[in-house]
Amino acid sequence: MLYLHLGGDTVVRTEDIVGIFDLDNTTSSLHTRRLLARAQKSDAVVAATDDIPRSVVLCSEEGKERVYLSLLSTAALQRRLDEEAWR
Repeated sequence: MLYLHLGGDTVVRTEDIVGIFDLDNTTSSLHTRRLLARAQKSDAVVAATDDIPRSVVLCSEEGKERVYLSLLSTAALQRRLDEEAWR
């Protein structure tokens, strides 16, 4: 089983990742804003940082939607995924 470190003490299973999105680019979309609002209302948002997040990692964990906010950029998270896949 492979894991992705999102920052802080937050780690997710790579098989649970649905998508990784840049927060600046995606929050302009009405669909994304609705997704984030719905996740926040259902207490499904996990902040991996106390600083301003740069990316959103959408996961499906045991059939439940969970949204992680990460300080790391989408490029940095992709590099971590690539490195983990080679281990």
